[in-house]
Amino acid sequence: MTVKVVTDSVSDIPPEVATDLGITIIPALVEFGEKAYRDGIDMTTDEFYRKLESSPVLPKTSPPSPGDFGDVYRRLSKDCDGIMSIHVASNLSATCQTARLSAKEASCPVAVVDSESASMASGLLAIIAAKAARAGASLMEIEALVTDAVPRTVTYGLFDTLEYLRRGGRLGKAQAFLGALLRVKPILAIRAGEILPIERVRRRAQGIERLFHLVTDPGPAEELAVMDSTNPEDAEFLAQRLSITFPRERIYMAKTGPVIGTYVGPRSLGVAVVWKPAG
Repeated sequence: MTVKVVTDSVSDIPPEVATDLGITIIPALVEFGEKAYRDGIDMTTDEFYRKLESSPVLPKTSPPSPGDFGDVYRRLSKDCDGIMSIHVASNLSATCQTARLSAKEASCPVAVVDSESASMASGLLAIIAAKAARAGASLMEIEALVTDAVPRTVTYGLFDTLEYLRRGGRLGKAQAFLGALLRVKPILAIRAGEILPIERVRRRAQGIERLFHLVTDPGPAEELAVMDSTNPEDAEFLAQRLSITFPRERIYMAKTGPVIGTYVGPRSLGVAVVWKPAG
């Protein structure tokens, strides 16, 4: 049985990884005024962050359209027996709902899974699915594998400011951090579909070290990724730190794309992990 894997661009999967594993990425949209850009296609990451910092208004984001999903499902169904479609948390986006509606019209079975997270946490689930598909697993087996991994998956982020999340209306429970003193760096998590406050640190180096422990203290990782918006040096430093417990060559390095970047802003640093099952 041949299974194809689909995700949305909010997963932030590096293009070369998606190509190697045969993962199809459907772009979400970022709108500056009346001009809409397809995430990862119409604007480079560097161009986006320059525009974000210079724009007087925060851009708007929107999920792929039902037509976008329908086109992808129709195209892939010609060469496969099933489609595994993994997407950003439904609490944060309508992407999953759109995918499920489009799946009903597909000419082959489509399993849609809510990652309950975002960025490379979603991406790692798609990577797990693609590896299983390459090994010959069935759609049912891959869906079970991914569903089992969702509760073991989380994204952590170190922010310079919560201003972008506040302006985008996506703070959720992290509202508690808005009263923080200036120059305090917040650490948030996206887990179980929610943006959760973790803690505040005063120095960036302290925050990076805290990210290391948040990922490594609970136990060994099955998959691991480091993401940055405009600070690759910090990302590489964190990856090297994590290589103490996880092979460096297996740590995916990703850029935080325009959709997530709209809410996290410049100089953000993230790490996504799928922990191994207990026992």
